[in-house]
Amino acid sequence: MANYNLGWLVLVGILVTLGLPYSHIHTAVFPSPKFVLRPGSVENKFYFNVDFPRSYCLEKFRCRKVGNPAELPSGFKEQRMLNVHAIDTRGAKDKLGCTECRCDLYNVTVDEYERPLRPCYKGGLLCCYDRIQYSVKHGFEAVRRTFYLRYTEKWIDMDRSILPVKIYIFDITDSWKRTPSSTGINAEHKCKTEYDIESCDATGLGNDRCIDTKRISLDMLFDGYLIYGWPTYEEGEEPGNEAGYIVEMTTYYPQPGTVEISKGETLILESNYSRIRHNTGVMGLFYILIADELPKPMHTFVQTQDNIMVVTMLWAAAALMGVVAIIDVVVHYRLKRKGEDGYEAIGM
Repeated sequence: MANYNLGWLVLVGILVTLGLPYSHIHTAVFPSPKFVLRPGSVENKFYFNVDFPRSYCLEKFRCRKVGNPAELPSGFKEQRMLNVHAIDTRGAKDKLGCTECRCDLYNVTVDEYERPLRPCYKGGLLCCYDRIQYSVKHGFEAVRRTFYLRYTEKWIDMDRSILPVKIYIFDITDSWKRTPSSTGINAEHKCKTEYDIESCDATGLGNDRCIDTKRISLDMLFDGYLIYGWPTYEEGEEPGNEAGYIVEMTTYYPQPGTVEISKGETLILESNYSRIRHNTGVMGLFYILIADELPKPMHTFVQTQDNIMVVTMLWAAAALMGVVAIIDVVVHYRLKRKGEDGYEAIGM
Protein backbone atom coordinates (compact mmCIF):
# COMPACT_ATOMS: atom_id res chain seq x y z
CA MET A 1 0.00 0.00 0.00
CA ALA A 2 1.32 3.42 -0.88
CA ASN A 3 1.40 5.55 2.24
CA TYR A 4 2.08 9.13 3.28
CA ASN A 5 1.77 10.62 -0.19
CA LEU A 6 0.40 14.15 -0.32
CA GLY A 7 -0.52 13.75 -3.98
CA TRP A 8 -3.04 10.99 -3.21
CA LEU A 9 -4.77 12.49 -0.20
CA VAL A 10 -8.53 12.27 -0.30
CA LEU A 11 -10.64 14.97 1.29
CA VAL A 12 -13.80 14.16 3.20
CA GLY A 13 -16.13 16.39 5.17
CA ILE A 14 -16.16 16.46 8.94
CA LEU A 15 -19.58 17.32 10.30
CA VAL A 16 -19.08 19.29 13.49
CA THR A 17 -22.45 20.95 14.05
CA LEU A 18 -23.64 21.00 17.66
CA GLY A 19 -26.99 19.40 18.43
CA LEU A 20 -27.83 18.62 14.82
CA PRO A 21 -31.53 17.67 14.74
CA TYR A 22 -32.33 14.13 13.64
CA SER A 23 -34.39 15.59 10.80
CA HIS A 24 -31.16 16.98 9.31
CA ILE A 25 -29.37 13.63 9.39
CA HIS A 26 -30.24 11.60 6.30
CA THR A 27 -29.96 7.82 6.34
CA ALA A 28 -30.24 5.26 3.57
CA VAL A 29 -29.69 1.49 3.51
CA PHE A 30 -28.28 -0.28 0.46
CA PRO A 31 -27.62 -3.95 -0.37
CA SER A 32 -24.62 -5.20 -2.31
CA PRO A 33 -25.15 -7.59 -5.23
CA LYS A 34 -25.76 -11.17 -4.10
CA PHE A 35 -22.98 -13.73 -4.01
CA VAL A 36 -23.06 -17.49 -3.41
CA LEU A 37 -20.71 -19.48 -1.16
CA ARG A 38 -20.16 -23.16 -0.56
CA PRO A 39 -17.96 -24.67 2.19
CA GLY A 40 -14.35 -23.71 1.56
CA SER A 41 -15.05 -21.17 -1.18
CA VAL A 42 -13.76 -17.61 -1.46
CA GLU A 43 -15.36 -14.60 -3.11
CA ASN A 44 -13.38 -11.40 -3.60
CA LYS A 45 -15.60 -9.09 -5.62
CA PHE A 46 -15.16 -5.44 -6.56
CA TYR A 47 -18.43 -3.61 -7.17
CA PHE A 48 -18.06 -0.26 -8.90
CA ASN A 49 -20.49 2.66 -8.99
CA VAL A 50 -22.31 1.27 -5.95
CA ASP A 51 -25.50 2.92 -4.70
CA PHE A 52 -24.86 6.14 -2.85
CA PRO A 53 -27.15 8.93 -1.62
CA ARG A 54 -27.23 12.01 -3.82
CA SER A 55 -27.40 14.76 -1.21
CA TYR A 56 -26.55 18.41 -1.79
CA CYS A 57 -23.40 17.98 0.27
CA LEU A 58 -22.12 15.07 -1.78
CA GLU A 59 -23.08 16.57 -5.11
CA LYS A 60 -21.12 19.69 -4.24
CA PHE A 61 -18.12 17.61 -3.25
CA ARG A 62 -18.22 15.89 -6.62
CA CYS A 63 -18.71 18.89 -8.85
CA ARG A 64 -16.10 20.96 -7.02
CA LYS A 65 -13.66 18.04 -7.22
CA VAL A 66 -13.08 17.99 -3.49
CA GLY A 67 -11.25 14.73 -2.87
CA ASN A 68 -9.31 15.13 -6.12
CA PRO A 69 -6.30 17.26 -5.07
CA ALA A 70 -4.13 16.10 -7.98
CA GLU A 71 -4.75 15.22 -11.59
CA LEU A 72 -5.32 11.50 -12.05
CA PRO A 73 -2.41 9.79 -13.80
CA SER A 74 -3.05 8.30 -17.20
CA GLY A 75 -4.69 4.88 -16.91
CA PHE A 76 -6.41 5.58 -13.59
CA LYS A 77 -10.09 6.14 -12.97
CA GLU A 78 -11.93 7.58 -9.96
CA GLN A 79 -14.98 5.64 -8.80
CA ARG A 80 -16.82 4.71 -5.64
CA MET A 81 -16.06 1.06 -5.02
CA LEU A 82 -17.21 -1.66 -2.63
CA ASN A 83 -14.89 -4.64 -2.07
CA VAL A 84 -16.40 -7.70 -0.39
CA HIS A 85 -13.90 -10.42 0.51
CA ALA A 86 -15.90 -13.37 1.89
CA ILE A 87 -14.63 -16.77 3.03
CA ASP A 88 -17.00 -19.64 3.89
CA THR A 89 -15.36 -21.36 6.87
CA ARG A 90 -17.92 -24.13 7.31
CA GLY A 91 -16.11 -27.45 7.71
CA ALA A 92 -12.69 -25.83 7.78
CA LYS A 93 -9.83 -28.00 9.04
CA ASP A 94 -8.25 -24.89 10.54
CA LYS A 95 -10.68 -21.98 10.73
CA LEU A 96 -8.12 -19.39 11.84
CA GLY A 97 -5.61 -20.58 9.25
CA CYS A 98 -8.37 -20.32 6.67
CA THR A 99 -9.20 -16.70 7.54
CA GLU A 100 -5.48 -15.84 7.65
CA CYS A 101 -5.21 -17.27 4.12
CA ARG A 102 -2.48 -19.84 4.78
CA CYS A 103 -1.22 -20.96 1.39
CA ASP A 104 -0.90 -24.66 2.31
CA LEU A 105 -4.59 -24.83 3.28
CA TYR A 106 -5.54 -23.43 -0.11
CA ASN A 107 -2.96 -25.56 -1.94
CA VAL A 108 -1.74 -22.42 -3.68
CA THR A 109 1.70 -21.81 -5.20
CA VAL A 110 0.82 -18.96 -7.59
CA ASP A 111 -1.19 -15.76 -7.19
CA GLU A 112 -4.38 -14.92 -9.09
CA TYR A 113 -2.33 -13.73 -12.07
CA GLU A 114 -0.43 -17.05 -12.25
CA ARG A 115 2.76 -15.52 -10.86
CA PRO A 116 4.79 -17.83 -8.58
CA LEU A 117 4.69 -16.92 -4.90
CA ARG A 118 7.88 -16.14 -3.04
CA PRO A 119 9.25 -19.26 -1.27
CA CYS A 120 9.02 -17.49 2.10
CA TYR A 121 5.39 -16.38 1.56
CA LYS A 122 3.33 -18.57 3.92
CA GLY A 123 -0.02 -16.83 3.83
CA GLY A 124 -1.94 -13.66 3.13
CA LEU A 125 -4.12 -12.07 0.47
CA LEU A 126 -2.11 -13.59 -2.37
CA CYS A 127 -3.40 -17.04 -1.36
CA CYS A 128 -7.16 -16.49 -0.94
CA TYR A 129 -8.24 -14.71 -4.09
CA ASP A 130 -11.56 -14.90 -5.90
CA ARG A 131 -12.91 -18.40 -6.69
CA ILE A 132 -10.14 -20.21 -4.82
CA GLN A 133 -11.00 -23.20 -2.59
CA TYR A 134 -9.47 -24.33 0.71
CA SER A 135 -9.46 -27.76 2.33
CA VAL A 136 -12.50 -28.87 4.33
CA LYS A 137 -12.85 -31.86 6.62
CA HIS A 138 -13.15 -35.20 4.84
CA GLY A 139 -16.76 -36.03 4.08
CA PHE A 140 -18.10 -32.63 5.13
CA GLU A 141 -21.04 -31.48 3.03
CA ALA A 142 -23.32 -28.48 3.28
CA VAL A 143 -25.66 -26.52 1.05
CA ARG A 144 -24.66 -23.44 -0.90
CA ARG A 145 -25.66 -20.16 0.68
CA THR A 146 -26.58 -16.84 -0.87
CA PHE A 147 -25.38 -13.68 0.85
CA TYR A 148 -25.29 -9.95 0.36
CA LEU A 149 -23.78 -7.08 2.32
CA ARG A 150 -26.19 -4.50 3.71
CA TYR A 151 -24.64 -1.12 4.44
CA THR A 152 -25.98 2.13 5.86
CA GLU A 153 -25.05 5.64 4.74
CA LYS A 154 -25.49 8.73 6.93
CA TRP A 155 -25.00 12.27 5.68
CA ILE A 156 -26.24 15.85 5.93
CA ASP A 157 -26.67 18.66 3.44
CA MET A 158 -23.76 20.99 2.76
CA ASP A 159 -23.06 23.33 5.67
CA ARG A 160 -20.32 25.86 6.44
CA SER A 161 -19.34 23.76 9.46
CA ILE A 162 -18.18 20.95 7.15
CA LEU A 163 -14.40 20.91 7.08
CA PRO A 164 -12.08 19.06 4.70
CA VAL A 165 -9.53 16.68 6.20
CA LYS A 166 -6.49 14.91 4.82
CA ILE A 167 -6.19 11.15 5.30
CA TYR A 168 -2.85 9.49 5.99
CA ILE A 169 -2.35 5.72 6.17
CA PHE A 170 0.65 4.29 8.02
CA ASP A 171 2.07 0.76 7.94
CA ILE A 172 3.73 -0.65 11.07
CA THR A 173 6.27 -2.44 8.85
CA ASP A 174 7.45 0.78 7.22
CA SER A 175 11.21 1.13 7.64
CA TRP A 176 11.35 4.74 6.43
CA LYS A 177 13.59 7.07 8.41
CA ARG A 178 13.53 10.80 7.88
CA THR A 179 16.71 12.41 6.58
CA PRO A 180 17.45 16.06 5.75
CA SER A 181 16.61 15.32 2.11
CA SER A 182 13.43 13.31 2.81
CA THR A 183 10.24 14.29 1.05
CA GLY A 184 7.92 11.59 2.41
CA ILE A 185 6.91 10.40 -1.06
CA ASN A 186 5.99 6.77 -1.74
CA ALA A 187 9.33 5.73 -3.20
CA GLU A 188 11.07 6.37 0.13
CA HIS A 189 8.83 3.99 2.05
CA LYS A 190 9.47 0.27 2.48
CA CYS A 191 6.14 -1.20 3.56
CA LYS A 192 5.52 -4.95 3.64
CA THR A 193 1.77 -4.49 4.20
CA GLU A 194 1.53 -8.12 5.38
CA TYR A 195 3.88 -9.97 7.71
CA ASP A 196 4.06 -13.26 9.65
CA ILE A 197 4.32 -13.78 13.40
CA GLU A 198 6.13 -16.80 14.84
CA SER A 199 4.47 -18.61 17.75
CA CYS A 200 5.92 -18.45 21.25
CA ASP A 201 6.67 -22.18 21.12
CA ALA A 202 8.94 -21.60 18.14
CA THR A 203 10.86 -18.85 19.90
CA GLY A 204 10.99 -20.43 23.36
CA LEU A 205 9.10 -17.60 25.09
CA GLY A 206 6.63 -18.22 27.89
CA ASN A 207 2.97 -17.21 27.68
CA ASP A 208 3.58 -14.14 29.84
CA ARG A 209 5.71 -12.72 27.03
CA CYS A 210 3.62 -14.14 24.21
CA ILE A 211 2.93 -10.81 22.51
CA ASP A 212 4.47 -9.54 19.28
CA THR A 213 5.10 -5.81 19.54
CA LYS A 214 6.06 -3.60 16.64
CA ARG A 215 6.67 0.10 16.98
CA ILE A 216 7.58 2.86 14.56
CA SER A 217 8.10 6.58 15.02
CA LEU A 218 7.51 9.18 12.36
CA ASP A 219 8.45 12.84 12.22
CA MET A 220 5.42 14.70 10.96
CA LEU A 221 5.81 16.73 7.79
CA PHE A 222 2.61 18.68 8.52
CA ASP A 223 0.66 20.21 11.35
CA GLY A 224 -3.03 20.25 12.16
CA TYR A 225 -5.71 18.99 14.53
CA LEU A 226 -5.83 15.24 15.00
CA ILE A 227 -8.84 12.94 14.67
CA TYR A 228 -8.41 9.20 14.95
CA GLY A 229 -10.28 5.88 14.99
CA TRP A 230 -9.95 2.25 16.07
CA PRO A 231 -11.37 -1.19 15.18
CA THR A 232 -14.14 -3.00 17.04
CA TYR A 233 -13.82 -6.76 17.63
CA GLU A 234 -16.59 -9.12 18.68
CA GLU A 235 -16.27 -11.33 21.78
CA GLY A 236 -19.11 -13.88 21.63
CA GLU A 237 -19.76 -17.21 19.95
CA GLU A 238 -23.03 -16.69 18.11
CA PRO A 239 -23.27 -15.71 14.41
CA GLY A 240 -22.55 -12.03 13.95
CA ASN A 241 -20.75 -11.87 17.30
CA GLU A 242 -17.83 -14.26 16.97
CA ALA A 243 -14.73 -13.63 19.06
CA GLY A 244 -11.73 -12.23 17.23
CA TYR A 245 -13.59 -10.96 14.17
CA ILE A 246 -13.41 -7.27 13.34
CA VAL A 247 -16.86 -5.88 12.62
CA GLU A 248 -16.43 -2.13 12.43
CA MET A 249 -13.95 0.69 12.10
CA THR A 250 -15.19 3.41 14.40
CA THR A 251 -14.15 7.05 14.20
CA TYR A 252 -13.57 9.03 17.37
CA TYR A 253 -13.53 12.79 17.53
CA PRO A 254 -11.69 14.55 20.36
CA GLN A 255 -13.01 18.02 21.07
CA PRO A 256 -11.66 20.07 18.14
CA GLY A 257 -8.53 21.95 19.09
CA THR A 258 -7.59 19.62 21.98
CA VAL A 259 -5.27 17.28 20.06
CA GLU A 260 -2.90 19.12 17.76
CA ILE A 261 0.07 17.87 15.74
CA SER A 262 2.95 20.23 15.06
CA LYS A 263 5.24 19.98 12.08
CA GLY A 264 8.38 18.07 13.11
CA GLU A 265 6.67 16.40 16.08
CA THR A 266 7.24 12.65 16.53
CA LEU A 267 4.26 10.32 16.21
CA ILE A 268 4.75 6.85 17.74
CA LEU A 269 2.63 3.95 16.47
CA GLU A 270 2.57 0.58 18.26
CA SER A 271 0.94 -2.71 17.26
CA ASN A 272 0.53 -5.62 19.73
CA TYR A 273 -0.48 -9.06 18.46
CA SER A 274 -0.90 -12.41 20.20
CA ARG A 275 1.80 -15.03 19.56
CA ILE A 276 -0.04 -18.01 21.01
CA ARG A 277 0.16 -19.57 17.55
CA HIS A 278 1.80 -18.86 14.21
CA ASN A 279 -0.03 -16.14 12.29
CA THR A 280 0.16 -15.24 8.61
CA GLY A 281 -1.02 -12.22 6.64
CA VAL A 282 -0.96 -9.94 9.68
CA MET A 283 -1.45 -6.23 8.99
CA GLY A 284 -0.62 -3.27 11.20
CA LEU A 285 -2.24 -0.29 9.50
CA PHE A 286 -3.06 3.05 11.10
CA TYR A 287 -4.86 6.01 9.63
CA ILE A 288 -5.22 9.53 10.89
CA LEU A 289 -7.31 12.45 9.69
CA ILE A 290 -5.75 15.90 9.74
CA ALA A 291 -7.89 19.04 9.73
CA ASP A 292 -5.90 22.16 8.84
CA GLU A 293 -8.25 24.49 10.69
CA LEU A 294 -11.07 24.58 13.19
CA PRO A 295 -14.67 25.39 12.26
CA LYS A 296 -15.80 29.00 12.51
CA PRO A 297 -17.60 29.96 14.62
CA MET A 298 -16.52 27.51 17.32
CA HIS A 299 -19.16 25.65 19.31
CA THR A 300 -19.06 23.43 22.35
CA PHE A 301 -18.87 20.00 20.80
CA VAL A 302 -20.65 16.92 22.04
CA GLN A 303 -18.79 13.69 21.30
CA THR A 304 -21.62 11.50 20.10
CA GLN A 305 -22.09 9.63 16.87
CA ASP A 306 -25.35 11.52 16.26
CA ASN A 307 -23.88 15.00 16.59
CA ILE A 308 -20.39 14.54 15.15
CA MET A 309 -19.92 12.19 12.25
CA VAL A 310 -17.90 11.83 9.09
CA VAL A 311 -19.21 11.65 5.54
CA THR A 312 -18.03 8.12 4.99
CA MET A 313 -19.43 4.63 5.09
CA LEU A 314 -21.08 3.38 8.28
CA TRP A 315 -21.62 -0.27 7.50
CA ALA A 316 -23.39 -3.14 9.15
CA ALA A 317 -22.87 -6.58 7.68
CA ALA A 318 -25.43 -9.33 8.04
CA ALA A 319 -22.76 -11.72 9.34
CA LEU A 320 -23.89 -15.34 9.20
CA MET A 321 -22.39 -18.53 10.65
CA GLY A 322 -19.33 -19.78 8.79
CA VAL A 323 -18.71 -16.64 6.77
CA VAL A 324 -15.98 -14.09 7.18
CA ALA A 325 -16.38 -10.82 5.32
CA ILE A 326 -13.70 -8.18 4.95
CA ILE A 327 -15.26 -5.00 3.66
CA ASP A 328 -13.42 -2.01 2.26
CA VAL A 329 -15.45 0.99 1.15
CA VAL A 330 -13.21 3.65 -0.32
CA VAL A 331 -12.88 6.35 -2.89
CA HIS A 332 -10.57 4.20 -4.92
CA TYR A 333 -8.15 5.03 -7.69
CA ARG A 334 -7.99 1.66 -9.41
CA LEU A 335 -5.59 0.99 -12.23
CA LYS A 336 -7.55 -0.04 -15.31
CA ARG A 337 -5.45 -3.00 -16.26
CA LYS A 338 -5.20 -6.52 -14.96
CA GLY A 339 -2.31 -6.67 -12.52
CA GLU A 340 0.26 -4.54 -10.79
CA ASP A 341 2.83 -5.42 -8.14
CA GLY A 342 2.19 -4.16 -4.63
CA TYR A 343 -0.71 -2.12 -3.35
CA GLU A 344 -2.26 1.07 -4.57
CA ALA A 345 -2.88 4.27 -2.67
CA ILE A 346 -6.34 4.53 -1.18
CA GLY A 347 -8.28 6.85 1.09
CA MET A 348 -10.52 5.43 3.76
